Amino acid sequence: MKIMWSIAIFVVLYLLLLPVPIEPVAWQAPVDKGFEGKFAKNTRLSELTLVDMGNDYGPEDFALTQNGTLAISSHSGAILLKKEGESAFYPWANTDGRPLGIEYDNKGNLIVADAHLGLLKINSSGKVSVLVDKVNNTPVVYADDVDIAQNGNIYFTDATTKFSAKDFGGTLNASLLEIFEHQGNGRLIEYNPSTGNSVILMDKLVFANGVAVSHDEQSILVNETGKYRVLRYWLLGPNKGQVDVLIDNLPGFPDNISRADNSNYYIGLASPRSAPVDMLSDKPFIRKIIQRLPGFMRPQGQSYGHLLELSEKGEIVQSWQDPTGAFPFVTGAIKTDEGLYISSLTAKNVGLLPVQKH
Repeated sequence: MKIMWSIAIFVVLYLLLLPVPIEPVAWQAPVDKGFEGKFAKNTRLSELTLVDMGNDYGPEDFALTQNGTLAISSHSGAILLKKEGESAFYPWANTDGRPLGIEYDNKGNLIVADAHLGLLKINSSGKVSVLVDKVNNTPVVYADDVDIAQNGNIYFTDATTKFSAKDFGGTLNASLLEIFEHQGNGRLIEYNPSTGNSVILMDKLVFANGVAVSHDEQSILVNETGKYRVLRYWLLGPNKGQVDVLIDNLPGFPDNISRADNSNYYIGLASPRSAPVDMLSDKPFIRKIIQRLPGFMRPQGQSYGHLLELSEKGEIVQSWQDPTGAFPFVTGAIKTDEGLYISSLTAKNVGLLPVQKH
């Protein structure tokens, strides 16, 4: 009996006192309406053609050159390329970090948001250099996504200034910590390559993720993953410097956002929303206890493929889904002459919806 009591006391003390990296705060999750209306379940994403990326995996983001060569970032740190008409991707350069968002500038350099190293530039010969690893004397902890305006200004997200992907078990684990804590440690940063100056445009975001310059270049769209929404930061016009919500209460966690060729945007929903996360949103004490449990007992992402097309007004235009999760953790998409390429945080191949299928 004494042994049982000792074990019970140990378990209670463990759950109450073990130090954990998060300091959760209370918030109120919006009611999850699930997969209904424009989000009604379908199997349109199950028709993917899989494009080989060798021994690599995790094709997080795409960038396209003017001659049609497609670049992807990968889990190994490599940037892979595929020329139009070729059947597979091949390695080109390596950041020796974890490249996530990528975009070509008007000089042919590949600009990379690297979760381990910050904002990088890779020139045409494959040489890697660091553009930004500090802003206002604070380190860039988790560079996530990037986009470039026509004037050359670069906009990128620092997903969380607290939970480094390098120090907290990778990009996915670090994102779960930021979202479960919900303090709002993410930010949107503007970098001017002409002056070398960086400015924080937005902060206190709960996992600042995908970023896209709007088609008219009047604003920047940012996915706030932990709040299931897309924000718009106004660069110009009467609302300059202000933020509004383009769409909220999404049925999943928005990852990347990119411009489509028809004035719309593609958004990957990496995973459906978690009922336990929503239910515990106003219970920070319990969330801290749950963080002390073994990893398999904590809320995790679900393998469910989901891509959205969003209008400039925040309306859902199309929804592609694969409920089986055969192509899981969708991060985004890019359209080429071959079709719609789909990216993923964990997939072992790149997805492609050929022209006639999307």
